[in-house]
Amino acid sequence: MGLLRPLITRTLAAATTALACLLPLPAAHAHSSSNAYLSLQPRGDALVLRADVHLRDADLALDLDTDRDGQVRWAEVSPRSAELLAWLRSGLALQAGDRACELQPIDLLASERSDGHYLSAEWTVACATPRPTGLSLTYSLLFERDALHRALVKVEVPGAEGSAVLAPDRPQTVLLPEQPKTALQVFGHYVVEGVWHIWIGFDHILFLLSLLVLAPLTAQRRTAASRAVDWLPQPALRPALFDVLAVVTSFTVAHSITLGLAIFGVVSLPAVLIETVIAASVVLAALNNLLGGFSLKRWRLAFVFGLIHGFGFANVLLDLELPATQLAVALGGFNLGVELGQLAIVAVFFPIAWALRHTRFYQRGVVVGGSIGIALVGSWWIAERLGLVG
Repeated sequence: MGLLRPLITRTLAAATTALACLLPLPAAHAHSSSNAYLSLQPRGDALVLRADVHLRDADLALDLDTDRDGQVRWAEVSPRSAELLAWLRSGLALQAGDRACELQPIDLLASERSDGHYLSAEWTVACATPRPTGLSLTYSLLFERDALHRALVKVEVPGAEGSAVLAPDRPQTVLLPEQPKTALQVFGHYVVEGVWHIWIGFDHILFLLSLLVLAPLTAQRRTAASRAVDWLPQPALRPALFDVLAVVTSFTVAHSITLGLAIFGVVSLPAVLIETVIAASVVLAALNNLLGGFSLKRWRLAFVFGLIHGFGFANVLLDLELPATQLAVALGGFNLGVELGQLAIVAVFFPIAWALRHTRFYQRGVVVGGSIGIALVGSWWIAERLGLVG
């Protein structure tokens, strides 16, 4: 088992401590902390704005779970409808030109998405003109509480179909522009979203780092007949770079294949299956580092599990329900952004790993202790995504 036997006792306590430090981060929702969904659509002669916010987020803000059973039910929500409508309204601002638009409440109801139950509210948009151009939306409902929160916006008005992703540093979007967005603007927008998604996708990051952590090292058999190996510093830079290139290329090719298949509706898998297998890939990639001569080729792991990670990337774009006219452009921009974000992670990690490869800290603490810690985090994610822990 290579370095595992002599080091597991000393590193397990350190790995467990590292895990305790990691878990308070947004690890519980490793892909993103939470999403809200906003849509603008015509209804008769009026425009209707709809906001869907996860009941979990509403509960955190307004303490809806009065019986403390860990679940929010409509019987707990309904008596506070006016308060909830006011709370949702407080995070939305519509403006046409230099004049604010009013939001006249229609209804408050419960809805369901793949990740749980949502609180849904609808308002009629009342501006100075019925179909104002230059209509902009500013969203601020949960950004102060959760820096990773995103609002996914969809416009379904004929002739102005589009989508946007709002974030704390980009809380505003134009819903009805005077001029439609160009393909280049749409492409650039989704490049940024792709970069951001890989940076907040902690499961993707840990999977990638698990595959790269051995790149600065080389395996040496303890005896000619033994499969037990020691990981020693790689003497030459070129083989290490080829190792990194093989892993990154395999992961890129694989997730690009399934991202495209999922976006164009060729293949569809349940979200809970995708997220659980992604978590399992983190565990297996980390444990693979501890198997010595029995370990699998890391570029093969990158390809096999990269296929599943591609479905995870696709879920972000599918949540937006992009119109067909923007689908290919958004897909290309988002995929490029994911690659740029991934290369940025490699560019930061690999030089540090290369510089430290001679040290016991790297060979034992980072490779062994880090792999055990990552496996524990991934195991927690599996249990959480299967509903075994809260």
